[in-house]
Amino acid sequence: MAVSLKELSKKEEVFCSGHRLCAGCGAGTALRQIMLATEDPVVIVNATGCVSVSTACYPYSSWNTPWMHSAFENAAATMSGIEAAYKALRRQGKIKKKIKFIALGGDGGTFDIGLQALSGALERGHSFLYICYNNEAYMNTGIQRSGATPLGASTTTSPAGSVSYGKNVFRKDLTAIVAAHNIPYVGQTTPAHWRDMITKVKKALSYEGPTFLNVLASCHRGWRSEMSISIKLMKAAADTCYWPLYEVEKGEWRLTYNPRKKLPVTDWLKPQGRFKHLFSKPENKEVLGRLQASVDKEWARLQKRCGVGENKEKVAV
Repeated sequence: MAVSLKELSKKEEVFCSGHRLCAGCGAGTALRQIMLATEDPVVIVNATGCVSVSTACYPYSSWNTPWMHSAFENAAATMSGIEAAYKALRRQGKIKKKIKFIALGGDGGTFDIGLQALSGALERGHSFLYICYNNEAYMNTGIQRSGATPLGASTTTSPAGSVSYGKNVFRKDLTAIVAAHNIPYVGQTTPAHWRDMITKVKKALSYEGPTFLNVLASCHRGWRSEMSISIKLMKAAADTCYWPLYEVEKGEWRLTYNPRKKLPVTDWLKPQGRFKHLFSKPENKEVLGRLQASVDKEWARLQKRCGVGENKEKVAV
């Protein structure tokens, strides 16, 4: 699906300025791109999190479309009900127009406390796109670790110090978990790769049935990084293959970005204060080695799944 920057610049903004998300917030950038990718009328369900509390502070809203707030754990269930009601009204002839549905949740509300509702909605086959804006911790409630938090990251519930090097387990591979539900479309991307992001949103919305996107969204407060390098950080996540860009379309795994030169994962870790203890304490050096080994192993496995070698054949554009 071709994406024209010129055409995008002419579109009406559905996610509007004036919200209270932090400067440099990856989720805010992602949401603008996501909504620019929509063509049909769209209904949003937003789980409790940074986005809900920052974009819809009564009586103000940054959403130029129907928007509903749900609890942390039930965005997928709430959207299931809305989508089912829409289908019933269509059958009765009370609604004629085509409407699309997007559920939004952070990693806390998606990887963890919302996983049951998400899995159920996928299994039942409700037709909506679920997007996880993944900033790798419960940022809205105080930077607690989540199932998306990387090994070694220091958070308020996995603090680095004299007795700990931070989170002591690897992050959950939610994209693969969702793909295992055998739904029509699953993708992983970042707002640093806007063309990839918008193409995947358009693809996801083109299908009947449930679809899913896992979007890495930087958080300078939780990542302890400079606001001005958010896009660079998300690009580095892909260039180090810590966060590969790929899609699973009708069961076929496909890379959508294969870096010309795979960078060491330390290039992504160093600018983030949540990992500074891994570099400042010699005893934590082995954690860096474990992180690199995990990235290398998962990247090799993904390439094999996608049928792609170092010659970069079969990479989607």
